Amino acid sequence: MSDTPSTDIAEDESASPVALAQNSARKAPAPEVVEIRIGSFGAHGTGDTSGFGGEVRQVVIPGESPRPYGSWFDEVVDYLEEDLRSEDLDPTQVIEKVTTDRGELTIYVDRDYIVNVARHLRDDQDLRFELCMGVSGVHYPGNKGRELHAVYHFFSLTHARQLRIEVTCPDSDPRIPSIVGLYPGNDWHERETFDLMGIIFTGHPGLTRSAMPDDWIGHPQRKDYPLGGIPVEYKGATIPPPDARRNYS
Repeated sequence: MSDTPSTDIAEDESASPVALAQNSARKAPAPEVVEIRIGSFGAHGTGDTSGFGGEVRQVVIPGESPRPYGSWFDEVVDYLEEDLRSEDLDPTQVIEKVTTDRGELTIYVDRDYIVNVARHLRDDQDLRFELCMGVSGVHYPGNKGRELHAVYHFFSLTHARQLRIEVTCPDSDPRIPSIVGLYPGNDWHERETFDLMGIIFTGHPGLTRSAMPDDWIGHPQRKDYPLGGIPVEYKGATIPPPDARRNYS
């Protein structure tokens, strides 16, 4: 019997989460530093009494990963690029970068093409990402021109694969096309991301707030949303906003 492991075993081992994470760590380029954040909560000049006001840390985004990505990652990217070419689209214009950080595949997509990409992910028999588990928003104030990120998680029931798609837009034009027409389950998730992060999903059938009152000003989960200034009301009592309370520093 040969001492050399079979191809099947080698492939299984290389596809394990631990192996993928180790492979990503070896090949990962230097991350992109988008901001130096001072303090845990981003508050400035408001009398931070948390004790963490002196914390300094970098806010980073994973850099682009080189090929081969490993496991099934190359296959998915290849099929997607093939589908884009079938529409006479240049994949390099649609796909901004690919990362394999921590053993997970993330494809950054230009916002103008998110509907095209989502359609191919759903309909291509070799991809078959039938389920979109929603979209959430992230705010990077220091990532100039790309401050708002919409993060989609797709899952293939056919192939048992999970994929992340990330789309960015600037604070000055926070618009990303809706994919509710392809994935109706995203309806509420796009509303929530609009409500709390301020990303406008164009083409959504009813883009209204999901948590805050309709007349609420601003989007509370943005990093630059002011701390304090808005009193919280309870039955029989009113709690003053944080910036109007006693300062212990």
